[in-house]
Amino acid sequence: MNDFTRSPRSSPSARRLSGVLMAALCMAAVCGIVASTSNAASLEEIKKRGYMVVATEDNYPPFEFVQDGQPAGLDHDLYKLLKEWAGFQVRQEILPWQGLLAGVVSGQFDVALSAATISDQRAQQLYFSMPIAEATHYYMKRKGDGRIQSIKDLSGLTAGTQQGSSIHQRMPEVDALLQKTGGKLGKVSLYASYPEAYQDLANGRIDYVLNSVVAISDVIRKRPNDFELGQAVVPIGYHAWAVKRGNKDIRDFLNQFFTDQRKNGNLYRLQEKWLGRSFPDLPWEAKLPGNRPMPE
Repeated sequence: MNDFTRSPRSSPSARRLSGVLMAALCMAAVCGIVASTSNAASLEEIKKRGYMVVATEDNYPPFEFVQDGQPAGLDHDLYKLLKEWAGFQVRQEILPWQGLLAGVVSGQFDVALSAATISDQRAQQLYFSMPIAEATHYYMKRKGDGRIQSIKDLSGLTAGTQQGSSIHQRMPEVDALLQKTGGKLGKVSLYASYPEAYQDLANGRIDYVLNSVVAISDVIRKRPNDFELGQAVVPIGYHAWAVKRGNKDIRDFLNQFFTDQRKNGNLYRLQEKWLGRSFPDLPWEAKLPGNRPMPE
């Protein structure tokens, strides 16, 4: 019997919003993951009941995806190591990104065992483990698109990104960056998963995609004739697992797990396997974008 459960996907259709509306939505709705007063289980309670429930996104390669009907990617290999290390059962649910962090905040899941990007907005409701990879966001364009040579050339063009992603939350920063060059943010298309955005980029429906450099580099390795890497659009950031804010014992438990996996080399080996490079200089605790300290 498989020890993971897949939830049904949401509709793959993309919603298209103007840059101005996007900024308003980011500040009003997207930045607040969910309002909740429920209590998430503590580490002691998890040990008493004998299992931890973790949630993983269904379609975010190279971190997590389904290949030939089986989970694959960096986070799934780390999940296997966590099951061996934890000392209790670790149950996994696989679901679309849009409900994942909200499920952690509500107490439905104990851990977002997923490559969540640490952001100021998310840190208001979540604690993060030490990073598992760099997550600086870049733009990716179609191969040979001569219109886009630098960030200023993105002005007025149509962008694509995942609904509810950290860069979705940070679109006002991208707009501010473009305004410094005399431009402005164009329309933004939102997708249930990044592979849908990549396909629309390849087909010419959008002009560029915003995603973390690791994910974009993975796509370019697989499709070098279709896409090109652009420039960073926000300061350095990081991917990490997340727990509900206040659950320091579970965060510290995860940090001890990652400390052990870094010291024995497993994390770096799996980074090489799935990301094409290792990140030996990652911080040993969560950091906000730009290497700023996390709020207490």
